[in-house]
Order: sequence, then structure tokens, then C-alpha cells
Amino acid sequence: MIPVECYFALSAMLFFIGFFGFVTRRNLIAMLISVELVLNAVDINFAVFNRILFPGQLEGFFFTLFSIGVSAAESAVAIAIIINVYRNFHSDQVNSIENMKW
Repeated sequence: MIPVECYFALSAMLFFIGFFGFVTRRNLIAMLISVELVLNAVDINFAVFNRILFPGQLEGFFFTLFSIGVSAAESAVAIAIIINVYRNFHSDQVNSIENMKW
């Protein structure tokens, strides 16, 4: 059996890798992947805390599944926005969006 601390360490590493990737990258797709890493870290925490606090119940796992569904919908919308930005500006860099006008 894997200790719970290993799951928390994995979750913390995923969170900080995602945060670092979001802050340092200028590519919109790389930033989206970084946000997904952060959301996966949160999902791991939901499942682990459910296992610790309520070992016989499944509320944390259902909440994790709901969160995965929401993050999948968020990814679909974000990719649609990124495709639209690429069509208009011919670039997927964040710097190209800064000059948008009303």
C-alpha cells in the first residue's frame, strides 16, 4: 500500500510544475496544459482527502469525476478560443493578444 504522504507529494509537485509552467510560458497551448496539471493536482487531493476522512464513502471520488468533466469542458472552450486567436493573429503567443482593440 502506498502511503498517503506520497500522494500529497505527487499532488504538490504537479501543482507547482503547473504553476511554474503557467507563469513562465508564452504559448497559449502550453499555458492550457499547465492549468490542466493544476486541476489534476486538485483532483488527486480530492480523492486522497476522501480516503482519509471518509474511508467508506465515495463523495470525494464523485466530486473528482465532476471536476474532471468541468476541466474537460474548460479545455474544449479554451482550445476553441485559441484556434480563433490563431486564425485572427496568426500566432499562438500571448504577446499577440495584448494588442487587441475594441
